[in-house]
Amino acid sequence: RQEGELVKLRRARQKMSELFPLTEGPEIWLEYAQYSIGGIGQEGGIEKVRSIFERALTAVGLHVTKGTALWEAYREFENAILETAQLEKIHTLFRRQLGIPLLDMEASYAEYEEWSEDPIPETILKNYKKALQQLEKCKPYEEALLGAETPKLAEYQAYIDFEMKAGDPARIQLIYERALAENCLVPDLWARYNQYLDRQLKVKELVLSAHDRAVRNCPWTVGLWIRYLLAMERHRVDHGIISEMFEKALNAGFIQATDYVEIWQAYLDYLRRRVDFTQDSSKELEELRSAFARAVEYLKQEVEERFSESGDPSCTIMQNWARVEARLCNNMQKARELWDNIMTKGNAKYANMWLEYYNLERAHGDTQHCRKALHRAVQCTSDYPEHVCEVLLTLERIEGTLEDWDAAVQKTENRLARVNEQRAKAAEKEAALAKQEEEKAEQRKQARAEKKASKKAKKPRIGDKRKADDDDEGEWGQEEEEQPSKRHKGDGDGVLLEEDMEVETGLFGRSGPEKPDRPANQKEKASTSRKDIPKVLHDSSKDNVTVFVSNLSYNMADPEVKLKELFESCGEVAEIRPVFSNKGTFRGYCYVEFKEEKSALQALGLDRKVVEGRPMFVSPCVDKNKNPDFKVFRYSTTLEKHKLFISGLPFSCTKEELEDVCKAHGNVKDIRLVTNRAGKPKGLAYVEYENEAQASQAVLKMDGLTVKEHVIKVAISNPPLRKLPDKPEAGRASQFAVPRQIYGARGKGRTQLSMMPRALQRQSNPVAKAENGMVQNSPATSSEPPEEPKKMSNADFAKMLLKK
Repeated sequence: RQEGELVKLRRARQKMSELFPLTEGPEIWLEYAQYSIGGIGQEGGIEKVRSIFERALTAVGLHVTKGTALWEAYREFENAILETAQLEKIHTLFRRQLGIPLLDMEASYAEYEEWSEDPIPETILKNYKKALQQLEKCKPYEEALLGAETPKLAEYQAYIDFEMKAGDPARIQLIYERALAENCLVPDLWARYNQYLDRQLKVKELVLSAHDRAVRNCPWTVGLWIRYLLAMERHRVDHGIISEMFEKALNAGFIQATDYVEIWQAYLDYLRRRVDFTQDSSKELEELRSAFARAVEYLKQEVEERFSESGDPSCTIMQNWARVEARLCNNMQKARELWDNIMTKGNAKYANMWLEYYNLERAHGDTQHCRKALHRAVQCTSDYPEHVCEVLLTLERIEGTLEDWDAAVQKTENRLARVNEQRAKAAEKEAALAKQEEEKAEQRKQARAEKKASKKAKKPRIGDKRKADDDDEGEWGQEEEEQPSKRHKGDGDGVLLEEDMEVETGLFGRSGPEKPDRPANQKEKASTSRKDIPKVLHDSSKDNVTVFVSNLSYNMADPEVKLKELFESCGEVAEIRPVFSNKGTFRGYCYVEFKEEKSALQALGLDRKVVEGRPMFVSPCVDKNKNPDFKVFRYSTTLEKHKLFISGLPFSCTKEELEDVCKAHGNVKDIRLVTNRAGKPKGLAYVEYENEAQASQAVLKMDGLTVKEHVIKVAISNPPLRKLPDKPEAGRASQFAVPRQIYGARGKGRTQLSMMPRALQRQSNPVAKAENGMVQNSPATSSEPPEEPKKMSNADFAKMLLKK
């Protein structure tokens, strides 16, 4: 345009129109009509302009909010060329317009009254009042559209439903076109529109035009292509054009392998319907066979190379080919070749595949081939061998000779004997594994009992050393048994207690030395801090009126008051029991007990509510030992085509800001910003759209977008499979049986640093000697300590290196 290359500009626009169709709207029609008025001086110019205006009125003249402008432009044109003959034409335009529910139609009526010299006829007045009533019914839907934000899908769908009940085809077509003008990338909307046109209007030009625009706007949706091919066949479009459209569909770039199977099947169905099977041979039959062969090859090479699967594991296309050859062409030899090919593709182990082949032979083949097929099935089937054996015996019982019966009985007995033997071995193996699990569980139980007994045996020695603190320490010991938790060492703990030290030295495989008496002020400080921590006990009989709340902020001040305010909206709260660490810090979870069960059920509705920047988790209070099958909420880890995964977001990005970016591409149902345990953002988010078409469009538009100087990556949500660690074999003690190189000196904990003073690490009678800070690979539960290795001199060490 800037270079004045009008010819090239025209070609570029035509090419753009071929690739990116524009939905017709009132503005485009009005512009086109006004442009056509410029050619009024040419021969037949007036009739040409009138023809364009009539086409425009047919397309968008019923548009409630924008149709009036088109009617007014048409009348102005007729007034401009006013002659005696044109007076009746203007009368007709007014009368047609006043019979249609349009915005500001009162003004049009007043204008007609002023313009017309004669009184308005009764029939026109009656149509005008009827249109006014209809306008009142349409106004709520028009107001909803004006107030809604793009894409307005829900509002348009409600409007479409309203017009469908009214049943005016022209108005239904118009509201669909209006909806598609703003939602041209929504396949479901195109599918519903095309279905209405196919079943109700059935006008060839209108139907095919809509189907063509649908596949050009949403080429990735296989269902739209299939409907287009069916519509073309229904309206008897030339075979060459249909074949050309099918080739375009193959190049459309579908998103999954099964889509290619569906489009091939639709095209093969069309070719099969063209064949006259009363003739032994025809051009159409050869084309059908050629297409079947090409489809099989295409799925094997093109589709499998792209998706790593053919999309047709059951070989449905080859099965249909075999049925066509057997039933319609009476060519059982070709059908058998095809079934042999199907079985070699990994389907021979399935009983249903063999029975499909058997039924085909039964209907169009002979008994000998039926028998042969069933004998092979008995030999190969692994999923339901009994069923196949029963079918073989039934065949021989009805049609077989004594020799055939004996052979069938022998073959089925031998096969079932092998199957039963294999199943018995599998059952033995499973029983052995179950027994091993029971033994391991027993060992874990015994190890826990021994550990508990040894701990109890050491407690009196502690009491003897610290008689002054008997009351305080006794209460602390009880709390430890009731609610075990990690020991936090810090300012409030002072020096570790001896029982704490035994647990810590157990990590290193060393026994602790005798602990000297602590200074009095440290003892007093430790016992006082532990005394102040309340015990958190839970009565399992009140599970039905209690909820478990977790993922709260560790820094929450006065959690009881905060949570009581939050949960009082659900019902009367009986008690809130927050859980604290040994240092007295809030651990981020608590129990909320209500007076009534319905209040607890209502409280579950607060799950995922954001409290102090973190999503609060609210779940039923369930004892998992009594209900091992109880499942807590987990986010989906499978492919979700309607959900996006966004990475690279700035940490300062809020949910509202992200929603503003995403809602331009579809109706956003939910947004979840991923945070760590402290509630800090990780720069990741999941965005859920109403359907997969909107999600696909959002990926195309948003991937690589810059948000606050950060380039984001957008993809369909498909989390990778998480590799689960192997289960430990001996309870908590099992974590000490793995090599220390994996977890460090303190086992698998939050830190890899040893907090044990060195003086306490170098004790006599070690359980497992450590070298260079690493513990050797010996079981922590060993009852007899190994001998201490001989110390090496520098010369010995050098000799050892030389040997290596």
